Amino acid sequence: MDKPKKKRARAVKEPGLVDKILAPYRWLVKWSIRTVLGAALLMVLIVALFGVVNPPTTHTMWSEGRRLGAPVDQVWVDADRVAPVMFRSAVAAEDANFCLHWGFDVEAIQAAIEAGGARGASTISQQVVKNVLLWQERSWLRKGLEAVLTPVIEALWSKRRILELYLNVAEFDEGVFGVQAAARHYFGVDARDLSPLQAARLAAVLPSPKTRSASKPSNFVERRARSIRAGAETIDKDGRAACFQS
Repeated sequence: MDKPKKKRARAVKEPGLVDKILAPYRWLVKWSIRTVLGAALLMVLIVALFGVVNPPTTHTMWSEGRRLGAPVDQVWVDADRVAPVMFRSAVAAEDANFCLHWGFDVEAIQAAIEAGGARGASTISQQVVKNVLLWQERSWLRKGLEAVLTPVIEALWSKRRILELYLNVAEFDEGVFGVQAAARHYFGVDARDLSPLQAARLAAVLPSPKTRSASKPSNFVERRARSIRAGAETIDKDGRAACFQS
């Protein structure tokens, strides 16, 4: 009979100095990775949810309401109840190549760099991420999250949905948010009844709503509105409005 083979004892390798030092921190690294992945998944789920559900409020509206000591004026209105010229005016004013990019306008970024940062390069998609999902204060953290989330909303939302959210949460005057509240506040009409001139004036105040008025426009706002009105007509004719027109 064959003699049973003796099991060879396995040599136990003693942990090195580096392993001993890092051992207490491995759980921290593991849970940090899990936390980051969990936060990323949660954010994607929130983005997907807001693709079909209207956000009840935003950080900007909440903080502005606290500052004013009263609820802000905001009435949600679906895209089909907004004058099409308002969509074109907003795009002409803020992001003429909205239909041509995937969230970042490379040409606008290059122009901003060449101008030494004197001009903005944020697309409407980036502004929606900031206004709906993040906060206004400038920081590297916010800019980093904005850069990550912008392609996500471009992938999960239609261009028309992005514009619908944009026009419903944008600030048009102190405490006045959304195109429906703005149309009533400035002109006494609903968003669906805005004329090309009224839409252009509303778009003209968007970059600086607390210092500009659509109903009592300064010479600058008047000139800006004329330019926006012409731009809205141009993008309607050359096809740059096709991605959001119903």
